[in-house]
Amino acid sequence: MPLARMQRGLEALYRVDTGVEIDDYVVGAEVRDLLVTGRRPREQLLALSEDGEDTALALFIDPAALANLEARDPSRRLDDENLGDFLLAIEGVSHFIYVVCCARTGRSVSQLELELQAEVDKYVACLLTGEPAAAVSAALRRRLFGDAWYEPDLDRDERARYRAANDNANRYAAWLEATFVERRRIPEMLAELRRFYRQGLAEKLSTIARAA
Repeated sequence: MPLARMQRGLEALYRVDTGVEIDDYVVGAEVRDLLVTGRRPREQLLALSEDGEDTALALFIDPAALANLEARDPSRRLDDENLGDFLLAIEGVSHFIYVVCCARTGRSVSQLELELQAEVDKYVACLLTGEPAAAVSAALRRRLFGDAWYEPDLDRDERARYRAANDNANRYAAWLEATFVERRRIPEMLAELRRFYRQGLAEKLSTIARAA
């Protein structure tokens, strides 16, 4: 299943180990719809609770997207036919890994922090599927961040959160591009990404503010 490969790739990139298999937490639309009363987006990480305490996770990703990624393997070719579904899946896998890693260390995580890290992960995952180059990075940033589109049913707070995550990820990616990609310093970029990954939201935003 493509999600398992994505999980292994992100965990290797960031040198983390959740110790769990993401496929064991994937649910279909019928189960998701029983658990959710509000918005039902194509990707959704659900924290199931008992007596007010989070006890389990469930991840929903549109089965049509997963089927498309099975048929059009992004590790072989990433193009208009599979890019959207690849980004959707990476976002779900990113959320899942990050929540599990934070839970293991007893650290709470905000929705903005989750979305910001997922936006960075989407940029890096796409960049590293091929030969990292400045022109590729610039085109990718325009595609991911410059042409960002938001679901029409988002409320004001949700839209503001997604926009903040998008804008900050774009600024961070632009700095990575200028500092590492243009100079072909990819190993140093990976070290920076691992440092950023382990920061909390305030530290991430401070890093971006200093870098931009």
